[in-house]
Amino acid sequence: MNQFNFLSFTLRFLAAATVVLLTYNPSGYSYFHWVQDSLASTGTGFGAEQAFAGVVIVIGWTILIASTLKALGALGLILASAFIGTFVWLITSYGIFDVESSTAITWTALISLSALLTIGMSWSHIRRRLSGQVDVDDVHDFQD
Repeated sequence: MNQFNFLSFTLRFLAAATVVLLTYNPSGYSYFHWVQDSLASTGTGFGAEQAFAGVVIVIGWTILIASTLKALGALGLILASAFIGTFVWLITSYGIFDVESSTAITWTALISLSALLTIGMSWSHIRRRLSGQVDVDDVHDFQD
C-alpha cells in the first residue's frame, strides 16, 4: 500500500498536470478561459459554478505547493527548477520543439511546472529509496 513506484510517480504527475492545466492552458479550455468568457459575455462577474470550481482548484494548488515546499525546501526547489530548466534547454538545443512558437513554450512551461510539483510530491519517497532515510512523518509506516 505504501509502495512507491513508477505508477505512483505517474499518478502524481497526472494529478499535478490536471490542476495546472485546468487552471490555464493555451487550448482555450481552462478555468481561466471559462471565467474570462463568462465575464465577457455577462459582464456581471462569475457565478456559483465558477466560484466552486475556483475553490477546488485553489485547494489543489495548496496541496501541491505545500507538499512541494515541505519536501524540497528552498534549496531543493531551486535545484529541481534548475534541473527541469536545463533539461528544457537541452531538448530545445536538439530542436525537439519550436522555440518560435509561443504555444509550444507555454505547453513546455506548464508541463515543466507539473513535473516540478510532481518531484516535490514524490521527493520523500525518492529520498527514502536512495538513502534509506525516513521522514518523521513516515515513521508510522515502519512500526507495523
